Amino acid sequence: MQRFSQVEKYIEENVIEMVELEKILVPVKALAPENGGDGELEKCLVLEKYLRSHGIELLSRYDAPDSRVSSGIRPNLIAEIPGESSDYSVWVCAHLDVVPQGELSLWDSDPWQVTVRDGKIYGRGVEDNQQGLCSGVLAALSFVHQKIKPRHTIKFLFMADEEVGSNYGMNWLLENHGELFSKNDRILIPDGGDEKGETIEIAEKNLLWLKIHTIGKQAHGSRPDQGCNAKLAACDLAMRLHGLEKVFSKNDPAFEPPYSTFQPTMQYQNVSGVNIIPGDDVFCMDMRILPVYSLQEVMEKVLCVIAHIESEYGVRVETEKLQSEESRATSEDAPVVRELKKAISEVHGIEPRCIGIGGGTVAAGLRNMGFDAVVWSTMEETAHQPNEHAVIENIARDAKTIAFMALI
Repeated sequence: MQRFSQVEKYIEENVIEMVELEKILVPVKALAPENGGDGELEKCLVLEKYLRSHGIELLSRYDAPDSRVSSGIRPNLIAEIPGESSDYSVWVCAHLDVVPQGELSLWDSDPWQVTVRDGKIYGRGVEDNQQGLCSGVLAALSFVHQKIKPRHTIKFLFMADEEVGSNYGMNWLLENHGELFSKNDRILIPDGGDEKGETIEIAEKNLLWLKIHTIGKQAHGSRPDQGCNAKLAACDLAMRLHGLEKVFSKNDPAFEPPYSTFQPTMQYQNVSGVNIIPGDDVFCMDMRILPVYSLQEVMEKVLCVIAHIESEYGVRVETEKLQSEESRATSEDAPVVRELKKAISEVHGIEPRCIGIGGGTVAAGLRNMGFDAVVWSTMEETAHQPNEHAVIENIARDAKTIAFMALI
């Protein structure tokens, strides 16, 4: 395709511009309130200004109300590049928010400033999800700056709130502005992948996050007989919930790992002294369950385990669902899968395969509403880690893939 050759050349010659965009975006700490931040508005405004200054003018905002942030809103920005045909749109959906830096001493450089070395860019958010964001922007610029019209309209969605549940991002859009999407649209989420770009995620494990509060009776450390040790009960509870991996034990090789996982994760502080028997303990469970099991049957088993702990230790246990999501799969025969496979084959020179993942992307909400969506990109998967980085060449490769899909 002659138009693709032009687009491809532009992308190769201008990928360095995306390094500059990363440098602009990284210092803007788009953290959710749950992570001690003030949301994504400042970052959205920076991106909006950048897009307009580079000739992308069809922009629209869909702001979700959120009283916890100073602006009162969580922004969702859509940029549109009109195509020749209106039969369907090619969507590229990336998120604006990032996670906190984590332990600063583990970073080799300032996480809130971009460092470039050895063909990679380092900084919090450079891969998750600004690599996908920048690939989409670079694909858009390759059309706009050369006045080339894609065959199909391309729509770029820059979402809020992906890192902590999407209640003000994709899920809010689906609930309040579901008309934005069509069942014929090709929806790509560049928020997961592998180093070669050969895996297309079409299914996710069911997701269940629980906050578990164990209530006992506080006492002096020397008199456990006068108290009821909530920590002791919670430790046993955590191990028993982890043991549900052996209860929900089926395997599916399409997923990595191929089994359901029940993992104790975040622990809240309880008492402030070594010589105090804790009367309260709060911890969280991250459960990723193969789709063969429903969340209802999992929760029923969780409650049985909790009842046993309450009876054995004389404690009371309260649970709070932090996230709960079941997801249908996108068919391997869906147009978006077939066309993405063709684009990967042409641009990357490899034959991709379809997989399932542990869950937690915005694809779940889309699929549950009947929209076929895929998660794909070429990345080293350093998200949420110290020294998070993105390979500059991958930004260009994936921009070419996006552009190819819009020209099929």
